[in-house]
This record gives sequence, C-alpha cells and structure tokens, in this order.
Amino acid sequence: MSETPLQKVVPEEEFARQLGTLAEGFARLSAALLADRGSSWNKRELFALQSEADELEAVLDDHGARQNQAFHYLTELTASIRGFSLAALSLEHLDRRLEGYGVLERLGPEDGPDLVRDLNEARRFTQDSLAGLLDRWRVEVGEVHGVSLPESVPGATIRTREPVRFCLPATLGQEELTDEDQRIAEVSSKFLQACEMLEQAGLVREQDPQIRDRVLRERCNEELARVYEATVHNLQSAYDTHLKNTVVEAKDERLRQLRGHISTGLHMLEAVTQLTHFLERHENGERTEAARRQLSEVVPRAAVTHVALNLLLYWSQVSIKSGRQLANELLPSYTDLQSMEVELAEGLMLHARPASLIVAIVNQYGTPVELEVAGQTCNAGSILELMILVGSTPENRSFVFRGDANPLRDIGLLFEAALGEEGLDQLPEGLAYLRS
Repeated sequence: MSETPLQKVVPEEEFARQLGTLAEGFARLSAALLADRGSSWNKRELFALQSEADELEAVLDDHGARQNQAFHYLTELTASIRGFSLAALSLEHLDRRLEGYGVLERLGPEDGPDLVRDLNEARRFTQDSLAGLLDRWRVEVGEVHGVSLPESVPGATIRTREPVRFCLPATLGQEELTDEDQRIAEVSSKFLQACEMLEQAGLVREQDPQIRDRVLRERCNEELARVYEATVHNLQSAYDTHLKNTVVEAKDERLRQLRGHISTGLHMLEAVTQLTHFLERHENGERTEAARRQLSEVVPRAAVTHVALNLLLYWSQVSIKSGRQLANELLPSYTDLQSMEVELAEGLMLHARPASLIVAIVNQYGTPVELEVAGQTCNAGSILELMILVGSTPENRSFVFRGDANPLRDIGLLFEAALGEEGLDQLPEGLAYLRS
C-alpha cells in the first residue's frame, strides 16, 4: 500500500503562475507607493506595507519558497521589506511626536538640532532602502518569474491627514492612585537602570565600517538589541499602565517629560532591532551567498551599520541619559527614604535562601535598597552583591538597610519571621507574595 504525500510538490513554473494571485495585494500597494516615491511615506502607508509584506512572507514560507533556489531571493526580499517597513514606521512615528515629547528642549540648542538632522537622515535611509527593495521585488517577480504586475498609478496612495488641531479631554483613568508614589518611584528607578544598561554597553559613534561591524557584533547584535528594546518598552508600559492620564501626572509636569525621554529612545531602539536583524541574516546562513550579494547591492551593509550605530543607537542613549536628572529628582520626591537596622536572631544565618527572599522583596517594589554591613555597602536587590558582602563578614549579626519605607517594612517583617527558615507558609500575610 503506497503512502499519500502530505503535500503536493509543484514545479517552479506552476508556482510562478499562482504567484500573481498570492502576491496581488502586495503588488498593488508597492506600485502605488513607488508612484509616490518622491514624498515621505506616512505611518498609514508604512503600516499597510509592513502588513502586506508580513502576510506575503508567511505565504511564501508556507509554500516552501525560502528553501527553493528559484524563489529564495524573493522571500528574502519580502522579509527585508517587512523589517525596513517596521524600522521606517517607528522613525516616522517618532518624527511626528518628537516635538511633543519635550526632549529637544532638554537637549538644548546644540544637541537638539543635531538629533532632528540625524533622525531625518535615518528616516530617509530607511525609506530610500524600502524603495530600492520594492524596485528589486517587482523586477524579481515581473522579469525573472514572468508574473504580470499592476502598473504604477501616480496619486493612488492615501496621503497624510491634516494635523490634529484639537482633541478630547483625557478623562479615562483620571482617578487617584492609592500607591501613586510607589509607582513613580518604581518607574524612576527602572529609568535609571536603563541609563546604566546603555552606558555599560559602551556604544559610541564609529566612522570605520569594519570597526562598526565589530562593535555591533560584540555590543549590539540582534539578541542584545532586543534586550535593549524590551527593557525600555517595559519601562514605557509600566508608566502607561500606572501613571498615564492620572491625576498625579497632571499635577507633575516632570512625569510627562520623563515619558518623552523614554519614548524617544524606544522608537529608535525599535528601528535598531530591525536593522540588526537585517544585518545578521547576512551572517547566520539563512541567506544564500547570491541573495546576500544581491541585497547588498540595494542596501549597502556599511550604510546600515552607520545608521544603526552612529544615528539611532547614539541618539537613543543621549535621549534616555538626558532624562537622568528628571529621574534623579523624581525618585526622592516620591520615596519615603528611611534607614533600618536589624539583628540576626540566635541560630539564624543570612545564607543564600533568606538572601534570595530579601532580593525578592526589593524587586517587588522596584526601588533601590542599600545594605550596609561593617561599613561596606551593596545593592540589596542583587543576590550576587549581597552574598559577596555578607560572606566577607560572616561573624557580623547587624545589618543596616536604607531605602523606601515599603521594602524596608517588608524586610523587617522577614527578619521578625526568622528569615522564612520556619517555612514560607509561616510568613505573615504581608509577605504572601514571597510564597510564589
């Protein structure tokens, strides 16, 4: 008894005949966009292009085009268009919102105009790259595979709407928060952590293309770019969830200013992620040598690394770090800073398990807590730092914690409950979150 194949394998010529229908939406949109290539494509057009490219890429993958020699390059072109559309969309969004974010004023008359200039250069690069990729896509489909494509029709795209000159009052969520001070302190603390993360990355402008390649591989490959983006994205999400459109935000202008710095950095990091993804597909073996060479003719690697490192990464760091003073002002304003000294009860040791509970308490509240032991200090939210400090003075029985009243209160409860050594189920209800 013969087995029936799960999928029918069709010759390339037959798939090419079907491609006109499968790619019709993308082909029509690309024709309209290229007819209007002299203008800057707006958010609506870029979102439509990203959506069509994403759908077409999925269709090509479902039909095995990426693993087929004849259609591999077309699939990589489509994937590249999707990525550059996302990068261009983030930068177009930032361009529309940058003035309202208030970052330019805080950067001052020297850096502000430079940021605008470099943002415009990055926008032009992503959109020019998109136009080149779309041209190649149409050549690949129309001339190489013989598919009949719709002609470009000038004026077929939807242009940018008139600027919004009025809006409804932001009343949704306008209620007093019971833990508003804690949330502001948490966001401020996380903002300062994001500043430190980007500083430690050591990303600086570099004019030599070969050195740029090495810097991006070592300090901002795609995996690290996604970490940077996710860190700042989570920071913005925390702000929007707990502080946006609240009474406390309306009362303290510094909060909106801080969010402006977060958002400016985030949109640039979103574009960086897409550009590093494009670069790494040249290196990870997913593209054939022929596809790499052909794509490099449209979008030169040196140009991508220049925009990613010298324009976007540089200004994302500057925009976030320039908000550091705001965060440093907000943190003590919304933190009830206290100092608390505790003693280890007889028979107890501050080993790894209770130390991890202290770290969990600090991380629960998200505000910095300092531990002092025998004149030496460490970050009580770091298990490594805490264990090194405690381990260096094993005979010490007295500990001083400094930080916001909320985590200090819970640390005090933990010491009163024998550091959880009698079982987590014996912890007081105020520490119930430690049981999970």
